[in-house]
Amino acid sequence: MKIAINTRFLLAGRLEGIGRYTHEVCRRLVEACPEHEFFFFFDRPYSETFCYANNVNPIVVPPPARHPVLWYAWFEWALPLALRYYKPDVLFSPDGYLSLSAKTPTVLTIHDLAFEHFQEHVPGLVNRYYRHFTPRYCRRAQHILTVSGYTAEDVAARYGISTEKVSVCGNAGRSSLQPLEESGKAEARSRYAEGAPYWLYVGAIHPRKNIHRLIEAFDAFKRQTGHPARLILAGRFAWQPGPVLAAFEAAAHKAHIHFTGFVPDEELPLLMGGAMGFVYPSLFEGFGLPLLEAMQVEVPIITSAVSSMPEVAGPAALLIDPYRVEDISSAMARLAYDEPLQQQLIACGRQQQQHYSWEKTAEIVAASLYEVANGGGDKRKQLRPGQ
Repeated sequence: MKIAINTRFLLAGRLEGIGRYTHEVCRRLVEACPEHEFFFFFDRPYSETFCYANNVNPIVVPPPARHPVLWYAWFEWALPLALRYYKPDVLFSPDGYLSLSAKTPTVLTIHDLAFEHFQEHVPGLVNRYYRHFTPRYCRRAQHILTVSGYTAEDVAARYGISTEKVSVCGNAGRSSLQPLEESGKAEARSRYAEGAPYWLYVGAIHPRKNIHRLIEAFDAFKRQTGHPARLILAGRFAWQPGPVLAAFEAAAHKAHIHFTGFVPDEELPLLMGGAMGFVYPSLFEGFGLPLLEAMQVEVPIITSAVSSMPEVAGPAALLIDPYRVEDISSAMARLAYDEPLQQQLIACGRQQQQHYSWEKTAEIVAASLYEVANGGGDKRKQLRPGQ
């Protein structure tokens, strides 16, 4: 079988969200299926590290597409030309976009519909592009994969898509993440928090992530408890940083708040494993991968009781109303001083994370690709990553 994959988000040293999903799934598909030929379509020069085996054909298809005009050019002009030339049996598009003009049967992954729920958080032209094309993409795809049950229901209800056309494939954390010994935790506190315990957030920083309320909640927590903890905000500023910067400047304890910027993969196990607690008060998620990663390093979690987060966190987190600063700060105060609760959440996390693995995700992707390539009539799992 000839399998084409849109690999635009495989960027060396910059694997976030969709890029991480693309990497973990594609690597397992390629390595487990040496009898199949893979065509990786990049939109810019690529790293050889993403050519996982000899059955990968890396192809650069210009132009680099990171703007609505260039998205359209890439998906509706450049990619269809490449597909006509290489003639794959099926296309896998893991980033929520596809080609409306190409004839190749397509499996599409939708990670979330945040732009529908929080239009004010997405720049105007980008938002118009998403809202115009995403429902069309969903109707055009032969099969849709989503990373959570919440997103599957959202896609079906909002766009009128049959639930039979949508499967939940899940997500998983990085295999490098493991619990730290006490010596490792001490090293993390020394490196990142001047020896003090610290709360941690990991992810991009933009309005939907609700970091401005987290800063306000941390300030209230410090004021009410006098706890020596720091707040580490690990991630790049993505867009609309104004509310976050304003909250930081207004914070009475801003000397104890640290922005790290983007954290490379090799640093993440120490940074996450040394935290006293992981706080993820996002307003909306299609999945919430950092929640799983906090479970892997056995750090107790505070997260939002909205969208996919209760589904992913299960019983392994304190759930809060992300719009109520006092709710976040109260959860921080409760968790900071309640060791039995900390241990309870950690134990639940050990169980909850067992529901997710990249092997399971890749197998569901593979089954969908095979079914679509064969006209939807044969549900045998010919591609079985991790088996």
